[in-house]
Amino acid sequence: MIEPELLMLAYRSGIFPMSDARDDPEIFWIEPRLRAILPLDGLRVSSSLARTLKRGKFEVTCNRAFSQVMDECAAPRQARDGDANDDGGDSWISHRIQASYENLHFLGHAHSIEVWRDGELVGGLYGVGFDRVFCGESMFSRVSDSSKVALCWLVAALRRGGITLLDCQFMTSHLASLGAVEMPQKKYLSLLQAAQSGYCSTAGSSTGSGSAAVGEALGDAAGAGVLSLPEAFEALLGDASSCGLASSPGKLIAQLLTQTS
Repeated sequence: MIEPELLMLAYRSGIFPMSDARDDPEIFWIEPRLRAILPLDGLRVSSSLARTLKRGKFEVTCNRAFSQVMDECAAPRQARDGDANDDGGDSWISHRIQASYENLHFLGHAHSIEVWRDGELVGGLYGVGFDRVFCGESMFSRVSDSSKVALCWLVAALRRGGITLLDCQFMTSHLASLGAVEMPQKKYLSLLQAAQSGYCSTAGSSTGSGSAAVGEALGDAAGAGVLSLPEAFEALLGDASSCGLASSPGKLIAQLLTQTS
């Protein structure tokens, strides 16, 4: 397993790990020449996707089934929907990498969005969050639009939480169709630094099951007005309830995203 301090330092430096195969015990560190991000005010929500959100055909949750989402993202399939690191071959998410992110999830630094239909997990995504940054790692979809619904909820929650940078790592045609843009790594690093500015490294983690001491070691901090993904997700549900949409929060998500899309 990768030590959490090392893994978080890598993310804060614009680097992330990959493996060659599911059973590969080795990892290598990636610093792409070109980096993809999804501007949080630039997600393209089609009219059909907006209708799907409003109809509430899916139940969407946060951090309910992190390990299951990782299992699905790591499963062999042709073109994991929206996975920035997927080339249709063997999974880059090795067992060692999965164990490392499950540990980050336990410590409150990795999160998942799950999409359910009739009690079955049919789509989702996971990634790493810190300061005003969320680094999306992988997505999966078992039915049409389920990963897109997960992404819509993610973007809405990140906006609600005061996050400023959504990292997608590598550009794909799928991400480009949703509004992702590509830039040199140097420019990405400047955005990454700006999204971390104003934070001290002595505040403990308030979002995970790990101790405050571990949070300090990982350099976690909660900036004024900035919410973690789970906190922002709950805030969205609260907003929907206050608008009389508790039974159909997808309507609020569609409204929020189509206002600027």
